Amino acid sequence: MTLSYARVFMQLINSSFAASSPRLRFCSKCIQNRFIHNSLTPGKRSLAINITQEKHSEFLSIYSPVWMIQRSYAKGRDKKKSDKGKKKSVAIDETVLNEVVDVDKLRSQMQKHVDNLQEDYIKNLSLRSTSGAIEQLKVKFEGNDYVLQDLAQVIRQNPKSIILNMASFPTAIPAVLEAISKSGMNLNSQQDGTKLFIPVPKVTKELREQLAKNAKALFIKCRDNIKDVQNKHIKTVRSKEKDGISQDLSRTVCEQITAVCDTYVAQAEKILAMKEAELKGNQN
Repeated sequence: MTLSYARVFMQLINSSFAASSPRLRFCSKCIQNRFIHNSLTPGKRSLAINITQEKHSEFLSIYSPVWMIQRSYAKGRDKKKSDKGKKKSVAIDETVLNEVVDVDKLRSQMQKHVDNLQEDYIKNLSLRSTSGAIEQLKVKFEGNDYVLQDLAQVIRQNPKSIILNMASFPTAIPAVLEAISKSGMNLNSQQDGTKLFIPVPKVTKELREQLAKNAKALFIKCRDNIKDVQNKHIKTVRSKEKDGISQDLSRTVCEQITAVCDTYVAQAEKILAMKEAELKGNQN
């Protein structure tokens, strides 16, 4: 009678753990054996022990755990290192661009910044014509742009010294001083009344390196200006999605604008490389 109750009890346990792992069922088997063992008379315990041991062996042969080793791979590990940071090449199709933007305006705005860079290099970063370049130095005075020779009389006292006579426009002296300091020509002026004395620096290795740094700074400014033109046109294109152009066309045109921008940045980089070679090429 006790054995029947034990079996009924364990059937209930096993049914409640039907969805569980074999380990839970194995544990419940142990509970069953102990329950039955304690309920038997001493004379029947040895027989029960033999039966339960055989059942345990049979149970383990069926439900013995299986161990599996699985190797996981991190995402992107199989990608070639050479592909890292590689920019997608986009062929420029002006027919597609013209559907949404004014290509001529886009190109002219970007070209203007490249031309300005080249002009700055010629006027402000030339080893051979520092004294001549200063005459064409741009000065912002009272909201207008002037060249220095319009505001001052430029006197070359000797090959190593320049004098600026500001008697005609003394109020422009602060603006001229600021323009000289920001010119990138590595000039330091000294004021004496309405005159500015500017020693022409000797061409040394340090001067060449300083001018090369100034050339890089002007390039970065040019590149940022080109990027500003790019971002302005991309913003305009995306705003036109509300007016009915498809997202696919918008995305394609934005990629085209970026490709155009890259060509002008590449032009500026070539100009920078040539200027750096000029400035550093004759170092001793």
